[in-house]
Amino acid sequence: MADQRPSNRGQRQQRSRQRPSERSRGSDPQRLAAYTVMRAVADGAYANLELPKVLRDRRIHGRDAAFTTELVYGAVRMHGFYDPVIAVAADRPISSIDPRVLDTLRLGAHQLLGMRVPTHAAVAETVGLARKVNGAGAAGFVNAVLRRISERSREEWLAEVVPSGGDPAAQLAVAQSHPEWVVKALRAALLGHGAATAETVDGSLESLLESDNAPAKVALVARPGLATVDELVAAGAEPSATSPVGAVLSGGDPGGIPAVRERRAAVQDEGSQLLALALAAVPVEVTAGEPEKWLDLCAGPGGKAGLLAALALEQGADLVANEVSPHRTDLVRQTLAPAVAKAGQLGRSIQVRTGDGREVGADEPGRYQRVLVDAPCTGLGALRRRPEARWRRQPGDLAGLGALQRDLLASAVEATAPGGVVAYSTCSPHLAETQFVVSDLLKKRDDVEAVPVREYLRDAQGEPIEVPGDQPWVQLWPHLHGTDGMFLALLRKKP
Repeated sequence: MADQRPSNRGQRQQRSRQRPSERSRGSDPQRLAAYTVMRAVADGAYANLELPKVLRDRRIHGRDAAFTTELVYGAVRMHGFYDPVIAVAADRPISSIDPRVLDTLRLGAHQLLGMRVPTHAAVAETVGLARKVNGAGAAGFVNAVLRRISERSREEWLAEVVPSGGDPAAQLAVAQSHPEWVVKALRAALLGHGAATAETVDGSLESLLESDNAPAKVALVARPGLATVDELVAAGAEPSATSPVGAVLSGGDPGGIPAVRERRAAVQDEGSQLLALALAAVPVEVTAGEPEKWLDLCAGPGGKAGLLAALALEQGADLVANEVSPHRTDLVRQTLAPAVAKAGQLGRSIQVRTGDGREVGADEPGRYQRVLVDAPCTGLGALRRRPEARWRRQPGDLAGLGALQRDLLASAVEATAPGGVVAYSTCSPHLAETQFVVSDLLKKRDDVEAVPVREYLRDAQGEPIEVPGDQPWVQLWPHLHGTDGMFLALLRKKP
């Protein structure tokens, strides 16, 4: 995250004391768009889905789009730090501030403490925004609060609002803007997955939390047989060092790349790419002369299914993409359209259907050689890309998710033919969603064994990707691998 620009402090303070009537009576399109997305997120929308629509509808592009994106993601992501700052500056509890005004203040606080926006511009434009969306009275309040925030640096505010002494998790929760329960869960995950020791865990935890707060790069996948990495590079991306089918886009709209627009390529985290590639690479037993049958048990919204479909066609296999939600099934169908068309040309089958993954094992026992269970989870491994996720999830969610994850994995094993392989993955390092789920299954079934994953986890040069820990499964980390925090276990059903 960019540091606050420290120069011209006296000038910034003088300008920030202008009366609201002396400031802009409106706001620029970028800040108004950011506020619109913030309110949609408050009503339950997802920033990564809502923001592109608002940018597109308001024709905000290039640097203006980048500014709006950082403003939204930073304000949502960091409000665990900004809210106590606002409370001190306003001299009142956050709960007493109108939520709409609070969103405006969060946008202003992020400009002052998290971006290289000159103070006079941050205050003046945010006050103008408040006048437009919150009213003249609120604009005066916003001006006063932001003026007080601007009188101290980020470091001074950290010293003011971070609890002194006591539980280190409580301190990190404010300083790194994560719920305290998430901080504790990630600490346990680092230890449990072998990514830190008791001596190193505090430093590793802080690095992980900082990675969660850093904007994620735009990673692209070239779906094999439909697009190539060279095609993405020719469109302005750079080859990925992490994934052999990946590329990284440093700027611009990925939707402007023909291969992405035509769904032959897609935006997809490199960690997700590696999981699909590992499942496709592990050996399985199959009846001679028969094509392999693959299953994506929880396919929506279709990212991993899109890569699996392309890999299946390359290997002469058929794929079923199953999704419980009809709406998400439609998304999968759109994503897989190019693969479905190519399957028809090759005489292969790519099928998209709606169904409860928990029932597939009973309905189709022993049918598939490769099964992916990309299980619903808390998403604690993707906090860089889903800024609101950390605030929406609660510890109580784990019980319901854990039961669902176990049911889906059990169904997947039943649907797998002897000698076939199940890939169990989550976008979370939480031990309750990863190791515990897999270990519970292995304890209950003597016809399933864990396959060491590292052999099949290869980077763009074909070299093994170093993953800490000594378990047969692997956990990727944002601060170590530059990917989302993806977990993968490969489980073979014994012949």
